[in-house]
Amino acid sequence: MGNKNKTISFRVNEDAFEALQDIAEERDISLSAVFRDYVDQLVEHDGQVEVVPEDELEAMGSDDGEQTFPPTVEVRKSFVREHERLELEAEHLREQLDEYKGYVNELQDRLEDEEDEILLLDDLDEEDESYQLR
Repeated sequence: MGNKNKTISFRVNEDAFEALQDIAEERDISLSAVFRDYVDQLVEHDGQVEVVPEDELEAMGSDDGEQTFPPTVEVRKSFVREHERLELEAEHLREQLDEYKGYVNELQDRLEDEEDEILLLDDLDEEDESYQLR
């Protein structure tokens, strides 16, 4: 497949439009080029792009004078490990929740099938699957 250009259309208020025109004039490019540059940066940095005035961008420079964008932050390994541990725990809890939901659905189906009958807990013990109440 070829690389076809697509058109994006949206509305902005008059003040924002004039500000965008000023940006385009400052950079001596078309208004469309301003948006293409922004979209290219957005895609290149996986959505981590922020539009800031140039004087603020200079203040964001790193300690060695080199500007980095998007700004980066160092994080302790213990924080990363804790985050990974919490993600694994959350995944495990989601799996447990799905199992419990399946069990509840099975019990509800049995109740619908046996509306007038009584479901005894002893009957559950006789089945292949084992369930535990907590």
